[in-house]
Amino acid sequence: MEDSSCKIGEVVERTGLSIPTLRHYDHVGLITPSERSPGGFRLYSEADIRRVLLVRRMKPLGFTLDQMREFLEAAEILQAAGDRQDNSATQQERDHAEATLASIREETRTRYEKLRKQISYAEEFLDLVNTLDS
Repeated sequence: MEDSSCKIGEVVERTGLSIPTLRHYDHVGLITPSERSPGGFRLYSEADIRRVLLVRRMKPLGFTLDQMREFLEAAEILQAAGDRQDNSATQQERDHAEATLASIREETRTRYEKLRKQISYAEEFLDLVNTLDS
């Protein structure tokens, strides 16, 4: 067991997600902790926590668990390809990962613009409500 491993409660504090959410992500295979303690407790590495934070950022944008999984897998393939010369991923897998990343990037831009518009409407409405209060 590494010194840098975190128990689920520490991950909750660092990420703002709930214990049931983290357990669900483990159950569905989205984010599986790297280790287990001798007593069977989930232990998360820093890399695991980075993955949790990526998912936490995708969740409010409405991405599905499958989209999140595809993104994490693509990011892992592309990270491995950039980190070392000996990469077990085939060129076809890397091409698919790049296409997945491009698709997620475009979908994120679209959702971001939609949210910006909604925030603008909310600000306008709040201004209107505040003028009625006077």
